[in-house]
Amino acid sequence: MSRYTHVIFDFGGVITASPFEAFNRLEEERGLPRDLVRRVNATDPDTNAWARFERAEIDAAAFGRLFAAEARALGHELEGEAVLAVLAGVVRPDMVAALDTLKTRGFTIGCITNNVPSGKGAGMARSEELATEVASILARFDHVIESSKVGVRKPDPRIYEMMCDALCVEPANCIYLDDLGINCKPAAQLGMHAIKVSSGEQALADLSAALEMPLR
Repeated sequence: MSRYTHVIFDFGGVITASPFEAFNRLEEERGLPRDLVRRVNATDPDTNAWARFERAEIDAAAFGRLFAAEARALGHELEGEAVLAVLAGVVRPDMVAALDTLKTRGFTIGCITNNVPSGKGAGMARSEELATEVASILARFDHVIESSKVGVRKPDPRIYEMMCDALCVEPANCIYLDDLGINCKPAAQLGMHAIKVSSGEQALADLSAALEMPLR
C-alpha cells in the first residue's frame, strides 16, 4: 500500500491542457515572439498585473490596461483582453477519469488553482458549455482553493498549507501535481511528493508509479 492518502492537483495545465499552448497560438497569430505572455508574466512575478489579478486585487479592466503596458515595456503590443479570451484550456478526459478512479479507491483529492475573476466559473470558461463541464469536474474534489477567492497564489507556501489544513493531512502524505516547476518546488519543500506535469500521459504514468497502482 502507498503511504500517500491525498492527491492534490493544479487545474490548468493538469486537468486541462496548458494555457501556454493557447498563448503560443495567440502569439503566432499576432506575429509576436513565442512565449511573450510568459515573459510578461515572469517580469516582477509577484507584483505584475497577472499576479495581482490572480489575487483579485484588480478587476479585468485594470488587468487589461496594466498587462498591455507591461507588454509595451518589452517592446510589443498585446492587450490583456486577448490573453484572457484564450485562457481556459481543453479538458483532458483521461485526467478526469483518474480523479474518479482515485475517489473510488478511497483517496482524498484536492485542487489548488491560480485563477482570475474573469470568464465563467473557476475554470474561467468563455462558454456555458465549458463552464458546466468544469463545474462538474471541480465537484469531484473534496476541497478546492482558488487564488482569486483566498487572495493567495502559488508559489506562496501558505496556499499549500491551507489545503493541508482543510483536508486535515500532513504534507508527507500528499502528492501534488502542477505543470509549473516553480509551483512544485514549495510543495516539495513542505514534504509533498511533487510531480511536474508536461502532458496528461506523463502525469498519469508518474502518479501511477508513486501510488504503485494503475490509473489507466
